[in-house]
Amino acid sequence: MKVCARQFNLYLTCFTAIMLIGGCETSKKDGKDDKNAVGAVRVHIESPRNLEGTGQTISLIRSDPVTLNIQSDPILTEASLLDVHLIDVPGGGYAIELGFNEIGTYTLEQFTAANPGRHLAIFGQWGDKLSAGRWLAAPLISRRITKGTIIFTPDASREEALKLVTGLSNIAKKNVKAISK
Repeated sequence: MKVCARQFNLYLTCFTAIMLIGGCETSKKDGKDDKNAVGAVRVHIESPRNLEGTGQTISLIRSDPVTLNIQSDPILTEASLLDVHLIDVPGGGYAIELGFNEIGTYTLEQFTAANPGRHLAIFGQWGDKLSAGRWLAAPLISRRITKGTIIFTPDASREEALKLVTGLSNIAKKNVKAISK
């Protein structure tokens, strides 16, 4: 049997690149695990501009505002959240990964399959009483999302993103406990 070394090296190179680009999960650097922190997340789908009464116009990206029409009702909330992570990305940036339960995964798959080329608008709130919050991101739907996870770079400082992730983690832990009962 003859093995092509070039093909193996291509697979090895691709695997290494994926592992390096993929980033890694951050650990709690400040040592705080605030069990009282709460968070909220709402995922909306972009709607066509010509549909009156079905949506609202939002403004994203504080430094260079962009407007987007969305459906008023969210397709996903923190009630479907099972897992959340703050992820370091190469170059010093960070992203948030949201992982949803079975119903959330199905909902995400159906909406992303039916709306390619549109955006998911993500609203987040954080703090002890959900006092802070804003539209964080609007990733483009380029394909059907089947894994039940959304990864996005938030329009938030690292400190704000960490507060959001901490609050959402507390909610996700409660959701996991409710499922296991």
